[in-house]
Amino acid sequence: MTDVATDSDSNAKAYSVSELAFALKRTLEDAYGFVRLRGELSKVTHHSNGHVYLTIKDERAAIDGVVWKGSVKNLSIRPQQGMEVVVTGKITTYPAGSRYQMVIETMEAAGVGALLAQLERLKAKLHGEGLFDQARKRPLPTMPAVVGVITSPTGAVIRDILHRIRDRWPCRVIVWPVVVQGDAAAGQVANAIARFNAMAPDGPVPRPDVLIVARGGGSVEDLWAFNDEGLARAVAAGTIPLISAVGHETDTTLIDFVSDRRAPTPTAAAEMATPVLAELKAYIGDLSGRLHRCGGRTVEDRRGRVEHAGRALARVPDLVEMAAQRFNLASSRLGAGLSRNVAAHHTDLVRVSSRLSPGLLQRPQQVHADRLARLVVRLKPAMTRGLDRTAERLSSLSKLYVSVDPSAPLKRGFARVHRADGSLVREGATLASGEGVRLVFADQSREATIDGTPSAAPPVTPTPAAKPARTAKPPPAPSNQGDLF
Repeated sequence: MTDVATDSDSNAKAYSVSELAFALKRTLEDAYGFVRLRGELSKVTHHSNGHVYLTIKDERAAIDGVVWKGSVKNLSIRPQQGMEVVVTGKITTYPAGSRYQMVIETMEAAGVGALLAQLERLKAKLHGEGLFDQARKRPLPTMPAVVGVITSPTGAVIRDILHRIRDRWPCRVIVWPVVVQGDAAAGQVANAIARFNAMAPDGPVPRPDVLIVARGGGSVEDLWAFNDEGLARAVAAGTIPLISAVGHETDTTLIDFVSDRRAPTPTAAAEMATPVLAELKAYIGDLSGRLHRCGGRTVEDRRGRVEHAGRALARVPDLVEMAAQRFNLASSRLGAGLSRNVAAHHTDLVRVSSRLSPGLLQRPQQVHADRLARLVVRLKPAMTRGLDRTAERLSSLSKLYVSVDPSAPLKRGFARVHRADGSLVREGATLASGEGVRLVFADQSREATIDGTPSAAPPVTPTPAAKPARTAKPPPAPSNQGDLF
């Protein structure tokens, strides 16, 4: 016989659901108040209230996590799907749902997640330098003559690009072969971009009008070469417009932000770089038709306006007849008008001539004759006095000239003695014995030679002193009377 225990026989306490749920919550929080956990993020949800809900998983398990609004701004990275992270926080439960979760306080990248964090920092740096600004992006050429493609020479990417360009816009394509994966990929692509930009427009190899950097899809590690800072700066430094076509539509690399245009696929890049020739022809044909139709409508409109304006104009015969009538009326009045004009001028001439007489002309002549006679009467005494004074001065000057004439003493028996050089001898003591001299008399000159010794000079009989020359009278003071000359 088996005994069955009843409730009254048990000593265990009965918990309520809430008591047990919160007891478990306290136990977990006390035991796991600080936990450091590494895993991959999935199901990341940024809620509108500011909280972030996510799941941290590895290959065998998953734990739900939450970042409260106050802790989100303190995270060093932004949680994203697929990132491998290391988080710290505490384990707690959600009593209403019998679930446990981790309340995350810090988060940092790990593994590929660290690479993504590094990429985010590099993106922020280049964005701060202005390399992502829309203002510096160049427009693509509408109809390029040469397209440069930087990609692997093997694979489906280059075949798709060439096929697409051939179908849309037959033009010259220059392919620069590079590796598109691995450590050497970034340097080769940057070198290809720099070499394309260094080409001369008139060189042996034509310079491309647009560049395409293309690669097929792959993992983050496969595309990591296109996140290189040096490659991004080479793209920004180029002068040729560049289209980035790396990976599939969901893949994003650093050069996508620096390039002038991003294409979701390499085929789309070929479509962006080239127009459709058939569409251009159709568009030009449509424009030509519209131009002809517009021109026809314009001509018809102008013709209608001319016809409408012509109907409002008077007929030519009417205009001529009216002008002829006005001309005839004016010509009929012209003779009478001329006669009246001549008569009016004749009347004016008669009226003026009646006031004219010889006396009007003789009166001014008489006035001028009287003025001239008065001037002659006033000027004649002045002229006479001036001539007398001038004659007296001339007589005085003549007497003065005679008194100082050096040849006058010669007529009284004197002679001048000159040396052979023509100089005048003033003292006999200056002459030497035997020296030749020339004696100048009143009528002629004779040569002579000094002989003998000097003797005492004979006494000189004084001659009466010549009368002093008459002092010329000073000229009379000028009068206010005018001089005729």
